[in-house]
Amino acid sequence: MVHKVAAPCGATFVSRYNVSTMLVLKKAPSFEAPAVINGEEIISNFSLDQYLGDKYVVFFFYPKDFTFVCPTEIHAFQERLADFEQRGAVVVGCSTDTEETHLAWLMTPKDRGGIQGVTFPIVADTAKTISIAYDVLGGEYGYDDEGNYSFQGAPIALRGTFIIDKEGTVRHALVNDFPLGRSVDETIRTLDAIIHNEKFGEVCPANWEEGQDAMNATREGVSSYLASH
Repeated sequence: MVHKVAAPCGATFVSRYNVSTMLVLKKAPSFEAPAVINGEEIISNFSLDQYLGDKYVVFFFYPKDFTFVCPTEIHAFQERLADFEQRGAVVVGCSTDTEETHLAWLMTPKDRGGIQGVTFPIVADTAKTISIAYDVLGGEYGYDDEGNYSFQGAPIALRGTFIIDKEGTVRHALVNDFPLGRSVDETIRTLDAIIHNEKFGEVCPANWEEGQDAMNATREGVSSYLASH
């Protein structure tokens, strides 16, 4: 199976990988890899490029299938899937497990620790190239003191969350350590802020939620906002 991934702008891959640690405002790395779609079908050439010009993408990484915090997050995204769809967004998951392992987990009932019922795509990053391109792999490849190729850390993905706009630009990035489950509510709040900014040109202050006042990005705008809150 061939995995294809494009490096972030200005980055090159060497024996010890070298990628930008900040993807926000850059084009999301493009890739082609196996995935399970609709909770039951394996395809070999899944790509986020299919959504360009049409959908926002919430692309999230998790460490491992058949583990502990991971299914709680995946079910949480599934439970809010309609909310993402109403906002013109798709949700895509990814880990370094194989597509066959993804499918086996998708066939496992929830009351047995599985993710049965999840319908959004889950990408298989077995070559770890996607995790490297998005800078969420939990360690580094390199050479030890004796010149042997080695890996330091955990060769699985951290809990990275990326919101990619319709033009393919990363607008939000958040990475949690392995024990720390993320907030899907916060992902939706951030997506709302991106959409609001694009639609009205206003900026969104701390703790802003859809329906609340935003502000103009001017001295007068912030003065007016602070005076009324």
